[in-house]
Amino acid sequence: MASHNELGKKGEDIAIDFLLKHGYDIVTRNYVYQKAEVDIIAKKENVLAVVEVKTRTNANFGDPQQFLKPKQIQRIIKAVDEFVNSNNMDVEVRFDIIAIVLNKKGMTLEHLENAFYHF
Repeated sequence: MASHNELGKKGEDIAIDFLLKHGYDIVTRNYVYQKAEVDIIAKKENVLAVVEVKTRTNANFGDPQQFLKPKQIQRIIKAVDEFVNSNNMDVEVRFDIIAIVLNKKGMTLEHLENAFYHF
């Protein structure tokens, strides 16, 4: 596995631990629909949190959350719409980003709720 894939998986594992500690139930991980992959779909009360995890080893090139492109956002929204409809879910959907910087100095994690909107 390429080192960036290992970093991404480690970031997702950290994000899942964080979400579980904050009262979320993990509905699914790495949900794929057409060209989109949704990192984590979690639920807390009546809110379905669609979580994109961005992990970097440093923030020199910008914060991890800045690496989410508009086309990727559109694909995620389409995938989640399919997921909600095919599972007959009656929930509020929220799009979050968990931004992680992970390196030898330690780790920082930022949970950005409502990071982007359905448009």
